[in-house]
Amino acid sequence: MAAGELFSDDDRRQIDTTIRTAEQLSRFEFSTYVGSVAGDPRSFATQLHNTLVVPQKSLLIMVDPQQRVLEVVTGRKVRERLPDADVLAVVAVMQGEFAEGDLVGGIVRGISKLAEMSRRSLPAS
Repeated sequence: MAAGELFSDDDRRQIDTTIRTAEQLSRFEFSTYVGSVAGDPRSFATQLHNTLVVPQKSLLIMVDPQQRVLEVVTGRKVRERLPDADVLAVVAVMQGEFAEGDLVGGIVRGISKLAEMSRRSLPAS
């Protein structure tokens, strides 16, 4: 199932706007993949993450709505400011939104929360 079948133009714009804001706030690159996953979900998400332009400064949120799978992969630089425990807390929030049928809201809130949490750990300029 392609993401285009799941999202309206407004949904895509909302996600894109949230990503741009998150990138400005956190100084990290955010990517999302919503669609079918081939094989092991974590391996699939990691492979996608490794194809990003700067994986060490990137976060990938992968969602397979059919299999009800959510993975978040963070690069090395991201993990310096955003520990796994924080990511897991955001994943739990996203899963709650998804369980209520709000795919777009879960993605948007997840991206926003991850950006906010990583921002708290920014060194003072």
